[in-house]
Amino acid sequence: MTAVKHEDGICRCGWCGVDPLYVRYHDTDWGVPEYDSRALFEKLILDGFQAGLSWITILRKRENFRAAFDGFKPEVIAAYDKRKIERLMKDEGIVRNRLKIEGTVESAKAFLEIEDFSAYLWNFTDGRPVQNRFTSLKQVPAEIPLTKQISKDLKKRGFKFCGPTIVYAFMQACGLVNDHLVDCHRHEAVKKLVR
Repeated sequence: MTAVKHEDGICRCGWCGVDPLYVRYHDTDWGVPEYDSRALFEKLILDGFQAGLSWITILRKRENFRAAFDGFKPEVIAAYDKRKIERLMKDEGIVRNRLKIEGTVESAKAFLEIEDFSAYLWNFTDGRPVQNRFTSLKQVPAEIPLTKQISKDLKKRGFKFCGPTIVYAFMQACGLVNDHLVDCHRHEAVKKLVR
C-alpha cells in the first residue's frame, strides 16, 4: 500500500486510516524527532504496552496512561509498591497486564541508571534520524539489525518489553527513523526537523 489520498486531498501513510485521532497522531506526532528523555521513556513504555494490541487502542488510552503512571515520571514510577501496582491492575482506563505494569517499574529503575536517556538512544543513530525512502508499507520492516542491538542493550540494562519489533515501532514513533512513505505529506516535513 502506498500513501493514501484522504478527503482533504492530503496523502498520508495508509496505516493511519481515517480515524481523526489516528490521523492527527500521524500528522503531528509520529516520526517527529523526540529529544526529551522523559517523553522518550513514555513512548517506549507505551510501545511495550502495545505488544499484542493495535496502536489505536493505546492511543485512545494515552491520557489515561499518563494520569495512572504519574505523567510517566521515572523517578516516581521506580518507587511504586505492590499497593500501587494493585491499583493500576484495577484501572479500566489502561491496559491491565501485570507483567507490563511491573515491567514499567523495572524499566523506570533502569532509566534512572542512565545519565542522559536521550543521548544514549540517539547515539545509536549517530545523533541523526535514519532517513528511509519507502514507497510502500510492504517495504517497511518489522525490525532491523540496529533494533536487535538496541533491544539487547536495553534488556541488559534492565528494561522490559523492549524486543526488536517494539524498539523499531518506538524508533518510528520518536523519529529516530523516518518511515513516512515518500509520497506521504509528512515525509519531507519530518526530514527537515533534524537538529
